[in-house]
Amino acid sequence: MSIAENIAHFNKELAPFKARLIAVSKTKPNSDLLQAYECGQRDLGENKVQELTAKYEALPKDIRWHMIGHLQRNKVKYIAPFVHLIHGVDSLRLLREINKQAQKHDRVIDCLLQIFIASEETKFGLDKDELFDLLKSPDLAEMENIRIVGFMGMATNTENQEQVRSEFRYLKNLFDEVAEAFCSEKVQMKELSMGMTGDYKIALEEGSTMVRVGSAIFGERNYH
Repeated sequence: MSIAENIAHFNKELAPFKARLIAVSKTKPNSDLLQAYECGQRDLGENKVQELTAKYEALPKDIRWHMIGHLQRNKVKYIAPFVHLIHGVDSLRLLREINKQAQKHDRVIDCLLQIFIASEETKFGLDKDELFDLLKSPDLAEMENIRIVGFMGMATNTENQEQVRSEFRYLKNLFDEVAEAFCSEKVQMKELSMGMTGDYKIALEEGSTMVRVGSAIFGERNYH
């Protein structure tokens, strides 16, 4: 199937859930991204800052770029002028840096807090105590140039679908709890970014508003 057919297939599956497709274009050539663009796909996700900025420079400016990888503080300045949504914010220090760089460009940058839900040490994210500490921090209240709009989470890479479901369900329950307890100008819980090529169907059933799909759209990754 072509890139256009793959995107049409996913959009049809996502439509009943009113969820958005983030086409993960990492390692893919601009020609592939343009094929996605030409069939209406505007949300593209990258996990490396260097690749994200290069593609931003080369491609149409109405693309909404999502930074979905682990973001280092010293790289924030490169994406601050244009990034649409940062999915993987896992510390107050990173939020401070995003706020600082957003201020320089007179922008408010939307961010998702990455929550640790998997039983794998390799995954990043905040646990519940760290999350609540961050949300209650006086520092957060003073940041004028960021907005927390939801959570991102990655489930355990396992064949056990019930484990994956319970991890996504935990994240949705936490999302609802925070939406009720911390709703403000600064914290607007609208987006729940969970689900990838292998587990997006479960994620949708458990309340995801965004799924991040790469290989099922563009084919297997090209490793340089």
